[in-house]
Amino acid sequence: MTFTTDVSALKQQPEERLIQNAYRKLLRSIKSELDSEDRQHIRMAYELAVEAHKSQRRKSGEPYILHPIAVATICAEEIGLGPTAIVAALLHDVVEDTSIKLDEIKAQFGERIAKIVDGLTKLDSAYNAESPQAENFRKVLSTLVDDVRVVLIKMADRLHNMRTLGSMPRHKQLKIAAETSYIYAPLAHRLGLYNFKTEFLDLCMKITDPEAYHDIASKLQQTKRERNRYINEFIKPLEDRLSELGIPYKIFGRPKSIYSIFNKIKKKQVPFEEIYDLFAVRVILDVPLDKEKLYCWQAYSIVTDVHRPLPERLKDWITVPKSNGYESLHTTVIGPKGRYVEVQIRSARMDEIAERGFAAHWKYKGVNNQPDVYERWLDSVRETLDDPTSDAVEFLWDFKANSLFNEEVYVYTPKGELKILPKGATALDFAFSIHTDLGYHCRAIKVNNKLVPMGYTLQNGDQVSIETERNQKPSEEWLKWVVTGKAKGKIRSVMKEEMRRKGEIGKEALERKLKNLKVDFEESVELLVKHYAYPSHAELYFKIAEGKLDIPDIFKRFKAENGKLVEIQHEVAIKSTDDSKAADAAKPVRKKIDGKVRLTINGESAERFEYSLATCCNPVPGDDIFAYLTANAGLKIHRTTCPNATNLMANYGYRIMKADWKEAGTSEVSFTTTLLVVGIDDGPGIIQKITQEVSNNLGLNIRSMSIAGNEGYFEGKITLMVANTEQLNTVIRNLENLEQVSSVTRIDE
Repeated sequence: MTFTTDVSALKQQPEERLIQNAYRKLLRSIKSELDSEDRQHIRMAYELAVEAHKSQRRKSGEPYILHPIAVATICAEEIGLGPTAIVAALLHDVVEDTSIKLDEIKAQFGERIAKIVDGLTKLDSAYNAESPQAENFRKVLSTLVDDVRVVLIKMADRLHNMRTLGSMPRHKQLKIAAETSYIYAPLAHRLGLYNFKTEFLDLCMKITDPEAYHDIASKLQQTKRERNRYINEFIKPLEDRLSELGIPYKIFGRPKSIYSIFNKIKKKQVPFEEIYDLFAVRVILDVPLDKEKLYCWQAYSIVTDVHRPLPERLKDWITVPKSNGYESLHTTVIGPKGRYVEVQIRSARMDEIAERGFAAHWKYKGVNNQPDVYERWLDSVRETLDDPTSDAVEFLWDFKANSLFNEEVYVYTPKGELKILPKGATALDFAFSIHTDLGYHCRAIKVNNKLVPMGYTLQNGDQVSIETERNQKPSEEWLKWVVTGKAKGKIRSVMKEEMRRKGEIGKEALERKLKNLKVDFEESVELLVKHYAYPSHAELYFKIAEGKLDIPDIFKRFKAENGKLVEIQHEVAIKSTDDSKAADAAKPVRKKIDGKVRLTINGESAERFEYSLATCCNPVPGDDIFAYLTANAGLKIHRTTCPNATNLMANYGYRIMKADWKEAGTSEVSFTTTLLVVGIDDGPGIIQKITQEVSNNLGLNIRSMSIAGNEGYFEGKITLMVANTEQLNTVIRNLENLEQVSSVTRIDE
């Protein structure tokens, strides 16, 4: 099947000229050499996509074809992918969103491109899954182990969607941002796409916490001139000394991301004005491969001669690269005016791998003696995919824990072989990382020749040896002693087999009861599983066998009627795939909050829903919020910045509903919120000053208060009742104005 496009007609309309200009930009961005067949395939893919998407528009109103062209441009320009990936990127939505069939792609472009496009095509919307997002991501990853370009194109697709998210409804923005921070940002880190990771997290923050994002962005812009002046002052004395090395080099300052600055403000509990390391200075040396390490350490010596170093801040990822292939020397020095400055030193090759990640790694494959870190990583992905017992959400958790960790710990086998595990991994995790059987039959573990508990947290440099016993086997308690996805998956697999074996007894007992009632067994079991919210039939049978679910108690809630089992009381049905169905599933009874709380859910008054405020984040009128439909407790109202929000939106997007505070009127209800107050403990009186300000001056009720002082420093938690965020912000401002107080932060409890 071939489509042709009249180029002269395209030039006649402004919109069509826009499409042509985007296509020309794509062609200019391709860095690899193209032969005539490559050019023909790219042109054919472009023409097919233009024709297939011609009647479609994005939410912004622009022609849809601009999206696949932009994705292909990101693949070429920002990742450095070649013609095959560019063709697949241009076609990545045609099978999912148009009448074009995969067989037609295969016939015109071949097996490889068809397979990539298939990997990028979402599962049919009719596909029955507890978490469609997780199932679709598992599909992408199952193709990843065969061709990594699938996931790289998916990253480019997500990046363009995040850049153009402004035209989407607010609650859809939140869902997409949650998925991005939960999976795509960690995956970008694992693939070495640091620019993608940084932009993902910045764009997510712009959506979930726009006030903090714009505040930092504004302050960065205001301080840009002063920052540049300081960077020049820092770099100037280094340039002459580096020039003495007699090699080409570049040295420049780069601002840190808004998200990383925000995290630093939260972690250090200090205002923006007191964060001095807002940028990193990078030194890039253009040297031969065999001289990289030598010249990087020489540059380090120069930097630490000119500026005083902090030795404990040295990070050597040249001698032992990160598990995603990242190589660089990082050190922190004290620059002019006593400010801390991070300096990164690397070769041009290292810099390209740091910027382009996986794609650049393959360019240099085989040119150094480092082990193939991505093959090792892909092996761990294959292991996670091969676990037949995990459902999609469980798989996603395992994948994050096993494959997407940010920080690492370096440990050794008794023979001195280096093993890299996630930071926080335990001795038992180590056993499973070596071999599944070693984990299954682990009897005792020694670290540095000393016997340790199985749950011992590994430290850098530990040497670990495992003792096994053939009759040893995992128990449920082992799940508390491991953190990696691989170990948890293998232990769960054993537990599920044991559960299946025991469950046969429960199944037989239930079968007898249902047979006596003369109702259909399979249909009745399905109803019971849904009612008790068990993840599987096996779980139901196991609970009965264990005595945790009593058969007589079950049938106090159900009765046999016309050959079927029916519930005596109506319960909330939660299986749904869109917002309107989720709204219908929420039980229309009196809300659980007394007083006049003014809320709307999916645009309707919240009065018709059973709902309550989530205690994990304690939302207050004025907060950005969403509603989550729970299995058996109605709707929970969460803040969009809630610690649990990302997980809920990423894994259970179909249960998320739009929620808003009504602006009209004043709430007659007070809401609980907790503040962390930090300051200088220079004598008695701080408790009196705080209570005077909150209770007497502002007239607010303090529910609880605890303050502890130590060596001139105090930290206190105050739980109080407020009507809205405006009142809360007034409290924070007034407390910050107290002489002894240095910072006041709202926290989740």
